[in-house]
Amino acid sequence: QVQLLESGGGLVQAWGSLRLSCAASGSIFSINAMGWYRQAPGKQRELVAGITSSSRTKYADSVKGRFTISRDNAKNTVYLQMNSLKPEDTAVYYCAADRASVVVWSGMDYWGKGTLVTVSS
Repeated sequence: QVQLLESGGGLVQAWGSLRLSCAASGSIFSINAMGWYRQAPGKQRELVAGITSSSRTKYADSVKGRFTISRDNAKNTVYLQMNSLKPEDTAVYYCAADRASVVVWSGMDYWGKGTLVTVSS
């Protein structure tokens, strides 16, 4: 099994920045892709950004140019740098990991407990 631990959430003003971290432990050799999802009250869960083992990335249109996903293999950690934050970015952000050979960014195998990001104004 894989365990995922998110950190870095908090309260920030509009146009501010936050950096989320996701540390993976356990059977990390089985992970082929990792991503960040978010869910706001009354909204569906959506993919924010993802990165594969070959460093291909995918971003939601709403965050392109503002968010950057990156990976530090030595630390088994994935980061989400969030700049120019907007109130509509407010949500619980979840780290997820997938072991499938073909990643379609749905049906992820492992999930963290989430970290809350609140953007004021």
